[in-house]
Amino acid sequence: MLWMYVGFIFIVIALLSLDLGVFHRQAHMVTIKESLTWSIIWAVLGTSFSVLIYFGYEHHWLGLGLMPDLMTSQPMTIEGMGTVYNDGSSAVIKYLTGYVVEKSLAVDNIFVIAMVFGYFAVPAIYQHRVLFWGILGALLMRGVMIAVGAELIANFSWTIYVFGAFLVITGVKMLLIKTDHQDPHSNFVVRLVRTWIPITEKYHGEHFFVRGGTAAALEPATPGAEIEEDRVVKNAKAGVLLATPLLLALVSVEFTDLIFAVDSIPAIFAVTTDPFLVFTSNVFAILGLRSLYFALAGMIHQLKYLKAALAVVLLVVGMKMMTHSWLKALLGPNFNIYLLCLVMAILAVGVIASLVAARGPRNNLDTV
Repeated sequence: MLWMYVGFIFIVIALLSLDLGVFHRQAHMVTIKESLTWSIIWAVLGTSFSVLIYFGYEHHWLGLGLMPDLMTSQPMTIEGMGTVYNDGSSAVIKYLTGYVVEKSLAVDNIFVIAMVFGYFAVPAIYQHRVLFWGILGALLMRGVMIAVGAELIANFSWTIYVFGAFLVITGVKMLLIKTDHQDPHSNFVVRLVRTWIPITEKYHGEHFFVRGGTAAALEPATPGAEIEEDRVVKNAKAGVLLATPLLLALVSVEFTDLIFAVDSIPAIFAVTTDPFLVFTSNVFAILGLRSLYFALAGMIHQLKYLKAALAVVLLVVGMKMMTHSWLKALLGPNFNIYLLCLVMAILAVGVIASLVAARGPRNNLDTV
């Protein structure tokens, strides 16, 4: 089983290397057309991975499908192999359901990322760089959280009900309580960074750090404008390491994802407790977050009902997690298919309602 994780991580590293080292080697403003293209590419890659999932679990490569899964309705016993919890079909359904759930919950993250970029006035040309390293850090954090969550559920099965209750409470809170996101400077991590290392006044290209006493190149505020000197860099002792505001934006993005992961990680365990399915579906959902951000950032204000739809999704998966034993008996082996269809229907209603509301009433034309 370990080699399956090693192989998958190798695939992810290769994809990220191609992304940053080849296709986005030069910093540039990401257009809507480019972001939509990449969103489609990442979605195709994510869904296509289900083919490998199918054959891996159908033939139980390196023990795939033999791990206990509380969300399996009818485990099978195969001679010479023991108990099989997921075959190819059930694994694909759980993988795709987990992918959709994680992808939808990641959309809520986009709202906060847009707020962070706006607050720190991150130049559009460098936003992709912040998101790339932010998502790389998010993948590492989520890997640790998934490993801990899987271990808890494996050793303390009642943890699944705690996760479910947490999701229900979070969903109700999202529906009933209007939350205004706080000043990014007020969060503990950003304040801690400021105490550790001095911050420059201005952005220094795509650098997260610069050295004091250097004539580091600055980006002019407008094309053709004179480059202003950074007082902090000039007055700092030569060679002293200084952080730029771009690092604060990166730290805020990382902290934001950590907060959202507290919701999304339990949500995926409502679909399956198989660690490999949890990890792979979560990773592919996060990999496409950067391109999805640039595709949706300009129309976030139009998706007024999407947040409510995401809250309902949390309620649904939370209730499913708390009642999984009863649902398995009531709905049979296809109960995960029903969950996938229900989640997609909820999201579709939220998006359609938002777009209809954004259009507003048609202007009445004066008639003669």
